Formats: sequence, structure tokens, C-alpha cells
Amino acid sequence: MAAPATGAALEELAAEVHRALLARGATVAAAESLTAGLLCATLAAVPGASATLRGGAVVYATDLKTTLAGVPADLLATHGPVSPQTAAALAEGIRTRCTATFGIGLTGVAGPDPVDGHGPGTVYLGLSGGERTDVVRLDLPGDRAAVRAGAVASAFAALRDRLAGNADRVDGVTP
Repeated sequence: MAAPATGAALEELAAEVHRALLARGATVAAAESLTAGLLCATLAAVPGASATLRGGAVVYATDLKTTLAGVPADLLATHGPVSPQTAAALAEGIRTRCTATFGIGLTGVAGPDPVDGHGPGTVYLGLSGGERTDVVRLDLPGDRAAVRAGAVASAFAALRDRLAGNADRVDGVTP
């Protein structure tokens, strides 16, 4: 895996995603746990983002994954907040609640300490387009800032690839 985009490269990736969404008349929303709004803030920095960014929710606390993003409480009790099932449910829930074309769900461990047996850098990225929800497990290196930026860059890259029609289905999960 290439080094995650940061700084200007992350901003350019966000602009690329915005242009691709705009060209298709599509929108996106995000439910962000470990990234705590970084994805939405990065996309919102792109001029004209209001045409493609529907909204998002920072669901850092486990109970907010249910309250704000609609993740079933029994799913969280069974699989925990850091799981592919939770990432899928976050993506689908936020897509539905924000009436967006695409939903992104990000959950994981930024570090420095493990959480519920998951090491720092473990991230689950959910991407829902309605007809299909895919989940990818990421193992990102670095400190908290690098893991969070890497998760956002990976989410933008996954959405860009889905929009381009060349995204392979990886560990597809439907909540």
C-alpha cells in the first residue's frame, strides 16, 4: 500500500472526489468515529462542496453510532464498535439519514493504545451506494494523526474508485 495522502495531497484527493461526484450528480455523507469529522471537514474545504457533501456525524462515542447513524444496538453489542459490520452499518445508516447517494462509515483505533483487542492503525472503512455496501479493513501505520489522515485518504480513494467504476468488491458486507 502506498503512503497515505496528507496535506496538499489529501486536499487534492478531496477535490478529485468532489469533481467526480459533481460530474455524476451524486452526493456523499459520512459517519466518522476515529476520524472525528476530518473527512467532512476536508471535503468541505473544497470550493463548491455544498453541491456534493450532504452532511455527516461524528460518532466517536459508541452510543452515538446508534443515535446519530442508526447502527442497531444489538449489532454493536454482538460485534463491537470496531468491526466490519459496524463500518457497513455506519455507511448505510448515514447514507439513508442524510439522503445521500453514497455513505461512508469509518471506525477503528487511532492509537496509541489498543481498543477491545484491536491494535492502533486498525480501521474499517464502509462504503455504501445503496445497492451495495463494501467494507475494507485497513492497517495504517503511524501516530494518531497519520492513522486518521490515512483513513480519510483511503475513504476518498475508495469512493473515487467506485465512481470510476473500477472498484473491486472487497469483503462486501450488508448490514
